[in-house]
Amino acid sequence: MGVIASLPEAIAELVRDGATVALEGFTHLIPVAAGHEIIRQGRRDLTLVRMTPDIVYDEMIGAGCARKLIFSWAGNPGVGSLHRFRDAVRHGWPAPLEIEEHSHAGMANRYVAGATGLPFAVLRGYVGTDLPAQTTTIKPITCPFTGEVLTAVPALNPDVGIVHAQRADRAGNVQMWGITGVHKEVVLASRHSLVTVEEIVDHLDPRPGAVILPSWAVTFVAEVPGGAHPSYAMGYSERDNDYYQAWDAISRDREAFSAWLRERVLSGVPAT
Repeated sequence: MGVIASLPEAIAELVRDGATVALEGFTHLIPVAAGHEIIRQGRRDLTLVRMTPDIVYDEMIGAGCARKLIFSWAGNPGVGSLHRFRDAVRHGWPAPLEIEEHSHAGMANRYVAGATGLPFAVLRGYVGTDLPAQTTTIKPITCPFTGEVLTAVPALNPDVGIVHAQRADRAGNVQMWGITGVHKEVVLASRHSLVTVEEIVDHLDPRPGAVILPSWAVTFVAEVPGGAHPSYAMGYSERDNDYYQAWDAISRDREAFSAWLRERVLSGVPAT
């Protein structure tokens, strides 16, 4: 496994209409280029999964890719709301969007359960919130040993898990460092996976705190320099704060968004 392919080839092979797809990244190493390629390939009726959907999911929702979002927080970090997400939920534009909301801890535990082959996860979470009344995939469960009432959430096993990383070797082994969030868990939990990387190298030199995804755990690797922009890849790029600020105005207006989408994504010109 860990087949090296181009980004368009990998997306065409893995992402089908109606699939459940997770593009993960916790402020860092967000696979934005992969999201744009999904838009360009015109995928529809996707269930999108992410702990912290930010502007790449706003873009995908606005482009009409999604029918459902499974998430734990949604927003433009440090700026405000996701306006394409809000428009889809409130007004059904460009298509109605079903939502399934969880906590961060719940989502992380769901990925861990999926990665370890368990049917569900158990945690002390959701207490004092109204999420259990709104989300059918949150259930109380009684510990058979102590009688304590805990919360159970089902495992997450996306059809496709997509993450970005710093580099991979030519055998398809992937190396990442910095804030890695649930990268490892989503790759191991998913039926198929794609890792976009800043570069492909002959050898992976040791890095303090680095995480290695072995080639057997990865379906495809695609070399996409700058593939996390406007988020960042530690050691390769910095976060583009201006992009996040500019997105607020672009995304508020349907016509402005549609023009941006045509010019910066559908045309193949890198979104800046």
